[in-house]
Amino acid sequence: MPVNVVLYQPEIPPNTGTIARTCAATGTSLHLIKPLGFSIEDKHLKRAGLDYWYLLDLHIYENVEEFFEKNKGKRIYFGTTKAKSYYTDMNYEEDCFIMFGKETAGIPMDILNKHMDTCIKIPMVKNEKARSLNLSNSVNIVLYEVLRQIGFRDLI
Repeated sequence: MPVNVVLYQPEIPPNTGTIARTCAATGTSLHLIKPLGFSIEDKHLKRAGLDYWYLLDLHIYENVEEFFEKNKGKRIYFGTTKAKSYYTDMNYEEDCFIMFGKETAGIPMDILNKHMDTCIKIPMVKNEKARSLNLSNSVNIVLYEVLRQIGFRDLI
C-alpha cells in the first residue's frame, strides 16, 4: 500500500468506520492501536464503513510499543494541534505512516516529544472553544495531501 493511516486508541466507532471506508477507497492501509473504545464488531463502526471492510488492509496492535517495533525505520508523521509545522510543509513519500490520536486526548506528549520533526497540524482559528477538527475529517485532509504529493498512485 502506498500510504498508511494509524489511529492511536480511537474511541468513536463512526469516526473509525468512516476512516476505514476512506482507506479502502484509496488503497490506504489502516492501523489501529489498542485499546480501542469499541469492538470492531460494533454495528456503528460497520455501518459507517458500509460494505468496504473486506477491501481494507487492516492491522491491529495490542499497544503502541508493538506498533513501533513492527514498523521500525518507517517514516511516521504525527497529526497534532501541538505541532509547529503545517501538514502542507512536509514532503511525503510512499509507504509513510500518518498517526492520529484518540478523539478526546490526541497522541500522548511522550510520543510527540520524540518525533517533533514530523509532527504536523491543520491550520485553524485561535479559539479555545474550537480545539480540533473531527478525527475523520482530519485524516481525510492530510491523507489526500499525501496522496496528491505521491501522484495519486493507483487512483483513478
